[in-house]
Amino acid sequence: MSALFPALSSTPARTALRFGDRALDYAELAAIAAPLARRLAESRSSGGGPVRVAVWATASIETGVAVVAALLAGVPVVPVNPKAGERELAHIVSDSAVSLVLSEPGIDLPPQLRALPHAEVELAPGDATLPPEPDAEAPAIIVYTSGTTGPPKGVVLPRRAIAHTLDALEDAWQWTEDDVLVHGLPLFHVHGLILGVLGPLRRGGTVIHLGRFSTDALADELAGTGTMVFGVPTMYHRIAEEVDGNPKLAKALSGARLLVSGSAALPVRDHQRITAATGRHVVERYGMTETLMNTSVRFDGEAGPGTVGVPLPGVDLRLVDEAGNPIEAWDGVSVGEIQVRGPNLFTEYLNRPDATAAAFDGDWFRTGDMATRDAAGYVRIVGRKATDLIKSGGYKIGAGEIENALVEHPAVREAAVTGEPDADLGERIVAWIVAEGERPTEQELADHVAKLLAPHKRPRVVRFLDALPRNDMGKVLKRALRG
Repeated sequence: MSALFPALSSTPARTALRFGDRALDYAELAAIAAPLARRLAESRSSGGGPVRVAVWATASIETGVAVVAALLAGVPVVPVNPKAGERELAHIVSDSAVSLVLSEPGIDLPPQLRALPHAEVELAPGDATLPPEPDAEAPAIIVYTSGTTGPPKGVVLPRRAIAHTLDALEDAWQWTEDDVLVHGLPLFHVHGLILGVLGPLRRGGTVIHLGRFSTDALADELAGTGTMVFGVPTMYHRIAEEVDGNPKLAKALSGARLLVSGSAALPVRDHQRITAATGRHVVERYGMTETLMNTSVRFDGEAGPGTVGVPLPGVDLRLVDEAGNPIEAWDGVSVGEIQVRGPNLFTEYLNRPDATAAAFDGDWFRTGDMATRDAAGYVRIVGRKATDLIKSGGYKIGAGEIENALVEHPAVREAAVTGEPDADLGERIVAWIVAEGERPTEQELADHVAKLLAPHKRPRVVRFLDALPRNDMGKVLKRALRG
């Protein structure tokens, strides 16, 4: 396999990483990461070094250096959420068998990690000679998924999957070394770490991390050198709320080359408000920890608000019915589970051969996401099979399209839709609403949805909340919604 980060030896003067007012160009990054990588590789080959390293993934330049160094050394990285709870941390440490923790200086590690050897990442340059490139199938990063029915599972991502996904996005987004990516995403997930840090480094471009997301900081960076933005729907919702009355933000966004949203669906209303104020369309893409990126709206394609675009180069995608039979009709109506295959897939769930086997239908990965596909090949996610496919009155209904319809109502700020048992319908549709000002009535919302979609898709129950429960990436935690 060719070098994962060729720019470390080819574009020395270009800025690679900037966190706040701290920055490293490619020559500096190589001179700091290479010595640490050699130490990790040498100690591992001698038999006394780490098999895997945990990186305490704060929003810091040291986190970027630590991950790059471990990848150069061929030592698998386990990024750890600094906000993880005691039980989750204990499980990750035990399951991954990490034998070293890397962090920025001055970190007081929690008890679950204190018993392990700990190395603080210092930004001290040395010999920039890079170690030999590891094999393409070598484990690179192990990301622990949020456990919904049990402890988190460690998703083993090989170097091949990372390189393929980042190169496929180069094609889809026309991503080049001249791009400067701006974001404030956490660095313990695929979105913020692999796409948001390793992506620019693979292209030879620049990443500017905001530390903590704010629209003011975003506008400042886009008014400077920023050309691309990565964010999650909660961030874009804040942008949509402000952009009409914030000329500085509107002007900065209008000058960006690419705005990308991921990790959850972006409501169509937020798409429309941002486009109206800036002239820019927000691009949505679709991926999972296990698959990295599967689809995206292309930079040179149709905008397609509400869709996640078309399959990326090298990714095969199909929809299957409940019996596992492929759905041949690309009619934009037929709902099926997404299955994918390609070089973007993970290798295994660490220590879980049973879960790995259950996740595949032959060589097709079962995503658990439900979608439709139109005649142009555009995929529209309607929800998760386990929580978002509602069977009501003989119909199969995706929660996502109802949620999009609900947030088009002027009195609805946010919406989530679930199903609950109903003696007559099988399941009835429940809308969970965060109101904008005065609360609308249940009948008003039911009529609104019935007018936009179809009568059988209207909510039968409406429940109001002050806020929807969300995880770190902005995804609504529907299992926390109960009557």
